[in-house]
Amino acid sequence: NQLCIEMTHSRRKTGSKKHRKTILRKMKTLIKLIANHAKKHRELLDKNWESTELSRKQAEQILKRIDGILENLPKAITQAHERIIGERQVASKDKLLSLYEAEINVIVRGKAGAEVEFGNTLMIAEQFNGFVIDWEFLKDASPGDATLIQKILERSHENLGTYPNAVGGDRGLESKDLKTFLKKNSIYNGICPKNVAELKSKFKEELFGKLQTRRSQTEARIAILRNGFFGKPMRSKGFKNRQTEIASAIFSHDMWVLARLPMAEEIKEVLDPAA
Repeated sequence: NQLCIEMTHSRRKTGSKKHRKTILRKMKTLIKLIANHAKKHRELLDKNWESTELSRKQAEQILKRIDGILENLPKAITQAHERIIGERQVASKDKLLSLYEAEINVIVRGKAGAEVEFGNTLMIAEQFNGFVIDWEFLKDASPGDATLIQKILERSHENLGTYPNAVGGDRGLESKDLKTFLKKNSIYNGICPKNVAELKSKFKEELFGKLQTRRSQTEARIAILRNGFFGKPMRSKGFKNRQTEIASAIFSHDMWVLARLPMAEEIKEVLDPAA
């Protein structure tokens, strides 16, 4: 941890490249020591698991985790050496992003404090009343939000025989192809335009304003799913297991929303009897 902290703060120092190389060499020495330590303990656990409170399956699960990290350590060391000491770029397809999850990707966010993140893209689509009506958890790199929302609309037509009357979203969803698709299928385009002049013009439309107001609540919906249903952090390991947990969590979420609808209607009548 101390070496990681030193590495983080080394960029601000004079001669940062040389300093980072020195720290990495210390890390490599320490990692080899830790790896040898882990191998010895792995052998002891494998031979003497009966003297512990663990079952054989529990012991095998621990052994499997240790083996996974020991297997990936040489690649992690080589990758760090190439990037920091060799000062050579590592191709994205060859990068090791996690010692624990093999099937994750680099996600370019372009936001302050989160230029790049690592994980898998999850796209959700919800109705006005908060139901998550469709979702997609991507194993590979995302083709783009606009492409994903078009796939969701096509699935809606395939399953229900019709498209929704209107679609709202943030600027990340806007694309020429999606605009053409929405116009072709008579779907009102409530997606926030990137062009400022066009945005001002769109806000004169009442429906666009309602969709953008509703769209802003999606961040809260994501927080509800993440903190209340997915678990923070999610305990499942492996892409298939995480996909299964997401499916169960979204189903539970929608049942929760359904159960609350009568209560919401009662509150609405009390607050606005004329509605």
